[in-house]
Amino acid sequence: MKTDTLALFDLDNTLLPIDSDYEWGEFMVRIGAVDKAFYEKRNAEFFEQYQSGTLDPAEFLAFVLGTLAKFPRAQLNRWRQQFMDEVIHPAIRPAARNLLKKHQDNNDLVAIVTATNRFITEPIAHALGVEHLIAALPEETPDGEITGKLVGIPTSGSGKITHTENWLRAMNLSFDSFRDIYFYSDSDRDLPLLSRVNHPVAVNPNSRLKAYAEKQGWPLLQLFDD
Repeated sequence: MKTDTLALFDLDNTLLPIDSDYEWGEFMVRIGAVDKAFYEKRNAEFFEQYQSGTLDPAEFLAFVLGTLAKFPRAQLNRWRQQFMDEVIHPAIRPAARNLLKKHQDNNDLVAIVTATNRFITEPIAHALGVEHLIAALPEETPDGEITGKLVGIPTSGSGKITHTENWLRAMNLSFDSFRDIYFYSDSDRDLPLLSRVNHPVAVNPNSRLKAYAEKQGWPLLQLFDD
């Protein structure tokens, strides 16, 4: 692929007006797959930690992947399709599709880089029409069952840089291969990668990122009103 531009996108609260990790937990409670009192409490605690910037991504992934590992993959796949139908598809907005399309029509190399695990986000990337997905990778058995462990490091904070570099290296590319690199994100947790690119864009930014972006003179973009 020949392109001068790399366009990277965070997913939750950036391309989606929701947090797919949190919504998956709420969905599992709603369908009765997990203990309501315990799971709702833990999911809310992790979400509060995420919003306050104190979340330990490894601890959270251990909780989420450990829960997935309790169920057969075939059952998980059925639930995931229901989750897509009931939660994700209604949340996809034209503004997000149009932003992606702008880069795709320009033949830019486009990828989603998310801290949310690949089991949840792979069909979301497909629904958004994005071929390349960089996400936390659950370990699987040879027959595709989820073990509850994480492969490698979390795809959050500086881990997004590491995983993006590894992905590019697999295509014999690097950050230096591109004249222009965009990264769109809503969160100050993504400051490492936002600071690494030459076109950082704060999308639907939280208060900490908004303040930092305004100080740096970065573009601010509001895709959603909700």
